[in-house]
Amino acid sequence: MVVCGDDGLAHRLAAELRGVYGEQVTLVVPPGRRTVRPPVVGRARAVSAALLDRVVMAAVNRGNGTSTGAGTGGEPQGGERLVEAAEPTEAVLAEAGVDRAAALALVYDDDETNIRAALTARRLNPRLRLVLRLYNRRLGQHIEELLDQAARLATAGGTDGDGSDASVTVLSDADTAAPALAAAAVAGTTKVVQTEGLMLRAVEHPPRPDGRAAPSGLATLALLSATGNDPAFADGSENSGEHGPRLLPDAESVRAARGRGTVVLEQVSYAGPSLPAGRGSGGVVPPFASLFSRRLRWSLAGLVGCVVGLAVALSVVTGIHPLGALYLTLLDLFAINDPAKGDPTGRQVLQLLSGLVGLLLLPVLLAAVLEALGTFRTASALRKPPRGLGGHVVLLGLGKIGTRVLTRLRELNIPVVCVESDPEARGLATARRLRVPVVLGDVTQEGVLEAAKIHRAHALLAVTSSDTTNLEAVLYARGVRPGLRAVLRLYDDDFATAVYRTLRAAHPHALTRSRSVTHLAAPAFAGAMLGRQILGAIPVERRVLLFAEVQVGRHPQLAGKTVAQAFEPGLWRVLAVDAAGVDGEVSDAYVLRGEDRVVLAATRRGLAELSPTRALRS
Repeated sequence: MVVCGDDGLAHRLAAELRGVYGEQVTLVVPPGRRTVRPPVVGRARAVSAALLDRVVMAAVNRGNGTSTGAGTGGEPQGGERLVEAAEPTEAVLAEAGVDRAAALALVYDDDETNIRAALTARRLNPRLRLVLRLYNRRLGQHIEELLDQAARLATAGGTDGDGSDASVTVLSDADTAAPALAAAAVAGTTKVVQTEGLMLRAVEHPPRPDGRAAPSGLATLALLSATGNDPAFADGSENSGEHGPRLLPDAESVRAARGRGTVVLEQVSYAGPSLPAGRGSGGVVPPFASLFSRRLRWSLAGLVGCVVGLAVALSVVTGIHPLGALYLTLLDLFAINDPAKGDPTGRQVLQLLSGLVGLLLLPVLLAAVLEALGTFRTASALRKPPRGLGGHVVLLGLGKIGTRVLTRLRELNIPVVCVESDPEARGLATARRLRVPVVLGDVTQEGVLEAAKIHRAHALLAVTSSDTTNLEAVLYARGVRPGLRAVLRLYDDDFATAVYRTLRAAHPHALTRSRSVTHLAAPAFAGAMLGRQILGAIPVERRVLLFAEVQVGRHPQLAGKTVAQAFEPGLWRVLAVDAAGVDGEVSDAYVLRGEDRVVLAATRRGLAELSPTRALRS
């Protein structure tokens, strides 16, 4: 496997492939990035002593400057080979062994760099499996079709006789992590995984009053940490031992668990069309009600009431038909009627009153015109948080991640107020289109969070690229409102664990969650490199549960077993079966056949054990 990148996702993906799946990895990073502290990914599995020793020796060699760098060939040592290069040129890709690799992941932060390298790699190795990180979705679809077509032309079908797969998968770390980040910040929302017509959601249930775990729905996906009496291990980190979460427990473990909440799988019955993004946001043309302020609307309504009252009075005094009385009143209102000389006194008084109302109407009409023009002029400007706003989500940061999270929250019709310090941030256009209030300013400065109505907010979602900024914002918000729900984007696992424990100890009754975008995205990228269709990733505290769709015939651990027998506690569990040629529902006694497709919930270790190459090696 070859991984090319310039940020933390490349290191985490390489560690995922090496530590969890046992693959040989060549990591291509810019010069100077070799000193970046690699993320700890292998804590969730009991790696063999030999593999662990090789990984440790590789890390020691890298620290001593003896790891393989640019310009050095040879086979990978310690499961990883390091190549330093500023850009993934053709020479660099050839040196990394792309012509012999099974898969290549291009996870640079720049879309153009990834596309250029993908085109070069496809020419060097038409049978190479490609995984691209692209933020532009539409461009990603076109690039995927282009590279797939090039592979089909070069390999006459995309699959060589040795079974190599020349597929292309375009992923976005922002799209992968946004649903989990949004779900963690909002109560009542669920973590949903969708495949074709099937929608599944994971719901957290607290323990029952008797201390036992809550009864399961379709399946119990996880037992949560024992947080009731031991907040020190409430972080759910992978090194919290038996106090941490247990993924995919068996029925006996669920019955014996006490004082633990559960994550339960439920099926969602979908009815009706999909909710359009930004529903109720107004689009390009603002709604009629937003053209005029409430005070102006009341003024107009009062003038209309006066005109109707004068018309009724004129009809009563003079005996004219109501429509004729209304016509004469409007003529008097606009001062285009003849003076009522010689008419009864009542008619003369009503004409004077109509003229007075006409004088009052002129400034109101002028204000309406000016206000409507101002509304159209500012329809493309950023909105300010309205007065009386409450129960909303304060979103810090409108970069790549923040933009996707904002879109996800608006799809759920959740009120949002954004805070962004960069007036040129890419997410401001999305916020303007969705008519979402935005506060421009540094969140670390006093008064910025207050302008976002943090004291009346339901949750704070800090997803800026700076861990310290996110932490400072959460600490300040907790000082304003101690019970505020807070979700932080933190990259470093150890730092996130320390922050989580401290916040839980200081505010035991407030919900705190820490999420890492690379932590959420790396399993999906790794699965794509192994040829898996990762449907989604659901965070369980600081761990991740993956949902994948696999072909039974490619996995001897599943073929020939019943659905019940295919369940491996802590590794994988069959959730749904697409049985070819079988009508009706499939029971636990159904024997899986090679042509069937199944949807699995799996841990990272379980997905590694299901690897066809792993099965061949064992």
